[in-house]
Amino acid sequence: MHKSGEDYLEAILVISRETFSPRVRTTDVAHHLGVSKPSVSRAMSILRNDGYIEQENYGDIILTKKGLEVAEKVYNRHTTLTFFFRDILKVDKELAEHDACLIEHDISEESMTKLQEFVDSYKG
Repeated sequence: MHKSGEDYLEAILVISRETFSPRVRTTDVAHHLGVSKPSVSRAMSILRNDGYIEQENYGDIILTKKGLEVAEKVYNRHTTLTFFFRDILKVDKELAEHDACLIEHDISEESMTKLQEFVDSYKG
């Protein structure tokens, strides 16, 4: 899966948690990611065809089990990396978020596991 697809799935997860609803609107995804609605529609078509989401034509978006698994994995990477940069390394909040977004897609499983273990032990 491409980085952008992971970003869309993560955005759907975050929005659904913020709104306490599994259904997410295209407009909300566009706003969250700072992209156009046509861009979201194109991405949703790909994600729907690949089995990551369910969506009626121009309707609400719902993560499938497969989509939820990917979204949660990316989100957990993002939050762990952000915490590490912001709270442990004392990187500026916005820069920590930005860097976490860049790294969350490319970090190896082994490095992420070790980083997660370190962060968990730091939190106590």
